[in-house]
Amino acid sequence: MNNKIIVAIDSDHLNNSIKLVKKIKKEIFAIKIGYEFFFNFGVKGYKTLHKIVPNIFLDLKMHDIPNTVGNAIKGIEKLNPIFTTIHLSGGDKMQQIALNESKKTKIIGVSILTSLNSKQTKKFYNKKIEELVENLVKSAIKNKLHGLVCSPKEIKIVKKLAGDKLIIITPGIRPINYLNKKDDQKRTLTPKQAIDRGADYLVICRPITKSKNPLATIKQINKTLN
Repeated sequence: MNNKIIVAIDSDHLNNSIKLVKKIKKEIFAIKIGYEFFFNFGVKGYKTLHKIVPNIFLDLKMHDIPNTVGNAIKGIEKLNPIFTTIHLSGGDKMQQIALNESKKTKIIGVSILTSLNSKQTKKFYNKKIEELVENLVKSAIKNKLHGLVCSPKEIKIVKKLAGDKLIIITPGIRPINYLNKKDDQKRTLTPKQAIDRGADYLVICRPITKSKNPLATIKQINKTLN
């Protein structure tokens, strides 16, 4: 099976995370570790999960001066994640240094967070989401990053500009039975819709981690993709 699902382990409970990862490891491509888990359990917690699932997407969304990000990438490389993230808005130099310092880890550029809508981007950037994403995608292509994080609703923009040059990872994925539940994700699609538009991997958290039967939920999502 060509697994597409990356499950986000956003948790402050280590034992629950371990149990979950052990249950679902055979049905997913990778797990994503972000701020909540990493800041609670650090490198030790990371390594605990890495022993269970070798494919880890370390999502720390770095955004700082180029030298600082470059040094951070050197440290991240020691942990052997398959992907890590930087904010594309950090600029060309930051993107280039991050890429230069990565030997094994693929550098994934974050475009516009899925919690934002055009009202917010107009307020802070004076541009619509689509305009911002287009500019950021062009910078990722120019600087030869490995991939991009974008909402499923911007996949078509990425594919039009980048073709198959960039790995596309999409958060904001909501199965049909979860679409009416309100949370902080603003720009969402179903797993099938995102894959049909050209996503390579789907980041899913609450629909799986809050499910009464996470393994069954993943299996059901995978059925819709095959």
